[in-house]
This record gives sequence, structure tokens and C-alpha cells, in this order.
Amino acid sequence: MAMIIDGKKIAGLIKEEIKKEVGQLREKGIVPKLAVILAGDDPASVIYARSKKKACINTGIDYELFNLPGGVPENELLDLINKLNKDADVHGIMVELPLPGGINKKRVLAAISPLKDVDGAHPVNRGNLLGDGDGLFSVTPQSCIEIMSHSGIEIEGKHAVLVGRGETVGKPLILMLLKQNATVTVCHTKTGDLGRYTRQADILIAAVGKANMITADLIRPGAVVIDAGINETAAGICGDVDFAQAQKVAGAISPVPGGVGSLTTVLLQRNLLKAIKLQKK
Repeated sequence: MAMIIDGKKIAGLIKEEIKKEVGQLREKGIVPKLAVILAGDDPASVIYARSKKKACINTGIDYELFNLPGGVPENELLDLINKLNKDADVHGIMVELPLPGGINKKRVLAAISPLKDVDGAHPVNRGNLLGDGDGLFSVTPQSCIEIMSHSGIEIEGKHAVLVGRGETVGKPLILMLLKQNATVTVCHTKTGDLGRYTRQADILIAAVGKANMITADLIRPGAVVIDAGINETAAGICGDVDFAQAQKVAGAISPVPGGVGSLTTVLLQRNLLKAIKLQKK
């Protein structure tokens, strides 16, 4: 049976590091502050916004939610972002997705200052990742790296096979894996004979958004399996990996829930602290 990677435990360790750094900043008169914009009342977005508030309270970070009606004009949303960009007391800005219909997501995300873009969605930060520059990067792919490094899993020199090429997780993760000196193969919906590639993996990462797509027969015995998917099914929340069967084959595996997703909020906070340093420069 595989070693189960405990994302909640790792998140707890990172949380303590954040609390310590926040305390040091407060002693210097700097109060880290995150501003979250929620347009509309999408149920999942409302839950995520509340969870971020609770997490910030627990680490000493100031949190302000701007709850806008679903029919808010795009120009009003952009005006709010511009105001927050100029507010020196706000160190990080995040817009909850999805946005209401009629609002251009790319235009909204590009309006956030790259130095306050704690979600790593701004084109400048994507460019910094591509060019190996210093910036703020997407937290879910970061979580995939962190969950392995904190578990003593060696990435350098390993063959990592990534199933999924999405804008939020897949593409940034390709670059993060390369930065860790892994050899990377990328598979997607047009890949023929998926198992031919996945069974070569030392590290297999699933980020496709399709419940239980990665079955045990697609995994090389002893491989590390990282599940970055999250899917709502009639049976509850599950990942992209058929966990019950995969754990019998893999050497180590991250569960859903309790794996990659457990780290995203604390890494968002870590991005906020990094944003403060970047803004000082």
C-alpha cells in the first residue's frame, strides 16, 4: 500500500511559518492585508471567500471582502481594482471566479497590479514564471511541488508525467517542474494511448478535472501520484485519481480531499507576504 501524503499536516507546518512572519511584520508596524472581490453569489465562491477570511484571522492577516452584486458593470469592478491597487494598506488582491456573465475575465485579472496579484493570474506574473523571474505564482501548482518537497520526495532527475494542460494548474506546473530539474511529459485530451506515457512516470500528476480518470492500470508500480483534481460527484468530493485502487499500486499518493487542496489557502497567504517584499523593492 502507498504512503498517504498528509496535505493537512503540511499545511499546518506552513501556517505556523506564516504566523511567525506576520507577527514579525506587525512588530515593525506592517499589517498584511488581503482584499477579496466577490461579484455575485456563486455558492462555491461564497464558501471560498469565507474560508479565506477564517484562515486570515487565524494567522493575523487583515482581510476585507468586497461583495458586489451579480449585475455590477465591468467598469465599476475595474474602478474598485484600481482603487485597491493604489491603497498602500492593501498588499494583496484576489478576484473570486467565476465572474458574472458579461464581464471580461482576462481584462479584470490583468487590471490587478502584478505586485498585488496573489493568485498569480496576471500576464506579467505568468511571464515571470516563464522567464524564471521573481513574481507571484498560482498556488495550486505550487501546492503540488510543496506537498512533495515536504514529504521528502525527490523531484530532481525524475520523470514527471503531467495529465492536464489547463491555464490555472497544468501550464504553470510544467514550468515549476522544469525549475525543479524534472524531465517533464505533458498529456491531455488529445493524447493517444495515455497509459503508454503514464506508466513511464516516476511522478504522475493528474490535473484534468475528470473524476477517477486515472485508474490503477495507468500507474507504474511504486510511482508517486499527485492528485490536483477536485470533482463533485453523487458520492461526494473526489479527485482525478481512482484513489481506492491507485493506492494499492503507487509508492506514495495524495488524497482528495486532504491533499493538494489543503495547501492552497496557506500558499495564498505566503504569496501575500512575498507581495509585501516585492512592493518594498
